[in-house]
Amino acid sequence: MKSVLIRLQEYAGHASGAEKGAVKYLLEKPESAVKCSVHELAERTFSSPSTIIRLCRKLGFQGYKDFHKSLIYEVAVRKSTNAEKQKEISREDSLEAIVEKVTYKNISSLENTKKLLDMQTLEACVDLICKCETISLFGIGSSLLVAKDAYLKFLRINKPCLINEDWHAQLLQARNITKNDLAIAISYSGLTEEVLRCVNTVKQKGAPVIAITRFEDTPLARLADYNLSVAATEFVFRSGAMSSRIGQLNIIDILYTAFINRQYETSVTQFERTHIDKPYSDRTNYATKKQEE
Repeated sequence: MKSVLIRLQEYAGHASGAEKGAVKYLLEKPESAVKCSVHELAERTFSSPSTIIRLCRKLGFQGYKDFHKSLIYEVAVRKSTNAEKQKEISREDSLEAIVEKVTYKNISSLENTKKLLDMQTLEACVDLICKCETISLFGIGSSLLVAKDAYLKFLRINKPCLINEDWHAQLLQARNITKNDLAIAISYSGLTEEVLRCVNTVKQKGAPVIAITRFEDTPLARLADYNLSVAATEFVFRSGAMSSRIGQLNIIDILYTAFINRQYETSVTQFERTHIDKPYSDRTNYATKKQEE
């Protein structure tokens, strides 16, 4: 789901005279705008309700209600992010405080990511997974770990998928993709050069792209056909992806579970076929034998 405020920023230069006041007010005072009905917003911006509704539709929303709901979500997420800055790790933190803050960040990431998920976009992404011949996964660094998790999940269910650790191999993977395949690109920053190059290649080949990235206007978000946004809740000193990784993994889990749900009976059969029994360790065998004796 693309940011309401980013859509407004992009549209500002094309706004008509009647719309300019509304666009300016929404960009400068989004916290106040969420408290307004369409009539109140029209009054405050010296426009009309019909102008506001037309603006909402031009921005890609069904109407003011749809627009207002998305704006509430975005303002709530931004408030949460600002509040989280007060919970940053400090040198004086005790181990107990670190446990509390890291756990809070992870929970907050999941809750905010849930708020950012657009059901129509998610439904379209599941459709693509069901219809595509092969899923190609792209990611570098910590995002590669998320891609690997997706690979193992879809491998279990026998959905053809590809992932390579080496970036050059990922680029070859992108060059070999077809329009019947699907690319899932994972990058929290949305700025990773290697991932962007792969996605550009995929776009040239005509394959659809799903991006799992942060809730911002990034190069990856602009390239992708569908964006599944992760809330930006990382600590200021980002020594390693933490809460963002949790959010990304959650989106993978949602996509995987929704895919399974579309073909439930087949999935259950496949789970039984791919189940790998875990042999007992020597210690367990020894303990069992002693109990039997």
